[in-house]
Amino acid sequence: MKHVHRAWPLAPLFALFLIACGTDRSAAGPQVVRSTLGDTLVVRTVSGSMWVEPGTLVPDVSIGEMDSQDLNYLFGQVTSLAVGADGTIYVLDRQAAELRAYAPDGTWRKTLGKKGEGPGELKQPNAVGVLSDGRILVRDPGNGRVQVYAPDGSALEEWPVVRGGFQTSDPLWIDREDNSYIRVLLDPTADLSDWRMGLARIAPDGTPQDTLPYPRRDFKEWFVEARSEDGKSASRNTVPFAPSEAATFHPDGYFIDGVSTDYRIDLLRTTQPPLRIERAYEPLPVAAGEKEAAEQSIIKNFRRMAPGWKWNGPGIPDQKPPFGSLMAGLDGRIWVQVPQTGVEEENPDYDPKDPDSMPTRWRQPVVLDVFLPDGTYLGDVQTPKDFSLYPTPVFKADTVWAVTRDDLGVQRVVRFHVQHPDRP
Repeated sequence: MKHVHRAWPLAPLFALFLIACGTDRSAAGPQVVRSTLGDTLVVRTVSGSMWVEPGTLVPDVSIGEMDSQDLNYLFGQVTSLAVGADGTIYVLDRQAAELRAYAPDGTWRKTLGKKGEGPGELKQPNAVGVLSDGRILVRDPGNGRVQVYAPDGSALEEWPVVRGGFQTSDPLWIDREDNSYIRVLLDPTADLSDWRMGLARIAPDGTPQDTLPYPRRDFKEWFVEARSEDGKSASRNTVPFAPSEAATFHPDGYFIDGVSTDYRIDLLRTTQPPLRIERAYEPLPVAAGEKEAAEQSIIKNFRRMAPGWKWNGPGIPDQKPPFGSLMAGLDGRIWVQVPQTGVEEENPDYDPKDPDSMPTRWRQPVVLDVFLPDGTYLGDVQTPKDFSLYPTPVFKADTVWAVTRDDLGVQRVVRFHVQHPDRP
């Protein structure tokens, strides 16, 4: 499967424009304007949605206990989730350097891997994926490879990964043809300011394929950065609430990409014309306290590396961007994080003896817009307070697998379903 941008014939698109352009004002669904822009189909939702009311995530199964005597239900640092075709839930715990498999009802089945460098062992695992034949893949940059397990949990083989030591929180993506994709630095020797990412594609038998560069736009990211005095360490942080470029990979084999200066998201499809999703939105202000807390968090973090560090980038904006993270479901739906008004709450970890500790903290509720792959806006989904976008949740139709974190930081893996008030 070769990923290319194609010049699509204009005549059929023009005909499509004549048929589809206009506003659908049916009370039963969203008001939509469809048009074309060059070879790109544009679907803009002016108002409304397919769902009459917002959906709500309701938990069905919860895995993980704070005081359990069974270590199979204690999590240290969950960094990745995957779900098999039979509903098996795979939970990668980086702290324990092991992968645990749970039945759909949350019962522990088996543990795969242990800390080490030998066959079947894991050193710094950070992502898991499942192929259609049941093989389980674990990306392990510490060992510079992908560890492959059989459906029964036995170690099968190791796939070496060029530039495999790069640490990333991205998922291990798998497309419909069982190709797997690993985020890599295109040029490992480049300076931090010149970093450019791509996806190294691996065939189902482990053979390295081509590397797909991330979409490149004429957009300059808002960031601040710090370097240690000895020059051996460097860190970069996006300016909070600034417009940014978001991208993810769709299981149909293409990138989803957008710059959040506007609600405009491009599906860079390879076997169909590109499609752009747009939606009208109301700008949301950043609260003064929320802005100050975000700024101080970066300053304190960078000064641990560079004690004299001062803010060296654009200031935090007064309005939040129209969208944040982009995610694709196993069924092809597009899930878009939409910023919400921040909530100030007590900090349960506040230590009055620690000058860096603050008595309150700001939390932004997680709300997700959901679109079909053809750009149809289904509606938004409200999530519970403890719902987390890290690691990236797994979405499939109206089912969501995600990590939750309570006020004490205890992680649990929860399977939710989207409940619709307007449905029985």
